[in-house]
Amino acid sequence: MTQAIQQQTIALVGQIFDQQMPFHQFLGLRVKRYDLSGVEVELAMKPELVGNFHHNILHGGVTATILDVVGGLTAFAGLVSSRDNWQAEQLEQRLKALSTIDLRVDYLRPGKGVCFTGTGEVIRSGNRISVCKMELHNEKNHQIALGTATYVVG
Repeated sequence: MTQAIQQQTIALVGQIFDQQMPFHQFLGLRVKRYDLSGVEVELAMKPELVGNFHHNILHGGVTATILDVVGGLTAFAGLVSSRDNWQAEQLEQRLKALSTIDLRVDYLRPGKGVCFTGTGEVIRSGNRISVCKMELHNEKNHQIALGTATYVVG
């Protein structure tokens, strides 16, 4: 599998997460960038996402969801880039098996903002398990939350 095919695979997965996942659409999640070097997922604030109406801040569950989505995408990109001889069928099966084992979220400050961006990086990418670190920032680049998660990737 060449790097071009790896990029195509990642682009297809990004489209699936962006356009075919009902919960992501409900929240308004949008994959802004997804390639072998990283992921950016955006979410525009809207009234339905407020967790504390007194302070108009993002619900903590939405924060955790963004970080989990970012982590899953990051883990899969790490898997795809881990070797260059994947068969398309193998990656499809791996994608179907992708799931969260553990997710830890540290809420660093209230989720105030009009737009939020989640980013991630692989800490460890193995054949079966991947560990990722994720961050959530608002449009002023204030870090809202930090997450670490473990994913089944095979």
